[in-house]
Amino acid sequence: MDFFAFLYPIEWVVAWIMYGSHTLFTTLGLASGPGIAWVLSIVALVIVIRIVMIPLFFKQIKASRGMQMMQPELQAVQKKYKGKTDPASREAMTRETMELYKKHGTNPFASCLPILLQSPVFFALFRVLNSLQAISEGEYSRDSIGPIDQSVASDIESSTLFGAQLSDIFMRTDDWLARGVILFLIVAMSATTFFTQRQLTMKNMPKAALEGPMASTQKMMLYVLPVIFLISGVNFPVGVLIYWTVTNLWSMGQQFYTIKRMPAPGSEAERILNEKRAAKAAAKGIVVEEQPADEPEKPRGQRQQPKRKSRQKRK
Repeated sequence: MDFFAFLYPIEWVVAWIMYGSHTLFTTLGLASGPGIAWVLSIVALVIVIRIVMIPLFFKQIKASRGMQMMQPELQAVQKKYKGKTDPASREAMTRETMELYKKHGTNPFASCLPILLQSPVFFALFRVLNSLQAISEGEYSRDSIGPIDQSVASDIESSTLFGAQLSDIFMRTDDWLARGVILFLIVAMSATTFFTQRQLTMKNMPKAALEGPMASTQKMMLYVLPVIFLISGVNFPVGVLIYWTVTNLWSMGQQFYTIKRMPAPGSEAERILNEKRAAKAAAKGIVVEEQPADEPEKPRGQRQQPKRKSRQKRK
């Protein structure tokens, strides 16, 4: 029994998007059969998937900003219960932390959601490309994956990018030209992953969000994820490397637009945007008063008792 059989419906959708995109490109004048049209069909797959995910992207932005804005309050809660290990204190700390998440409409996994939702598509594309040879030779467990039958699979497998076939894997090919292309794509995938994460964490976060344990974890992931892709990339087909690199480029462009137009309050991007607005206003002779940064809400704890004034001594 195939352990990944549950991915077949997603594989079917991936196959139809690629096939439909290829049909569109050939209608526009590109050559049918093996060729660049199948490479572009993977790019089209990225565009379709990311357009579908646009509403989720804006939810992610909202949730991420909630995480950023709650950092001062979260740090205050952590400081309040620092060193307290009794069950009552731990329970109170957990309760107050969850109340903060609810108040700001966010959760710790908000920034990971797009990656998690794209993972099934990623693995489905991997399995489609990995099955091309078996389908083209008639040795696959099914006759086809959606519209990708024996002849179509042969065309896709024979399509190349600078000499590397879409189904080529670094560890399974002896062609050094193909290996060079694959290494370039692996580096491109890892580099775009790094710059995508750095763009989001370094330019669109207030200073308070860049401190504390959670910020340290984000900084660690900034370097860990590219290394993971760099190591695991030798097991990915060329088509999957193209998909993930184009996905990262899309994310960079989408984030650049969002950061430029709607920066997070208190971030470096907001300061730059305010300076540009002030410069434009000054050029028109308009004086813009600088708005003070919002003060973080003070943590609520035990009410401070009023101090009694010292009585004057009787003479």
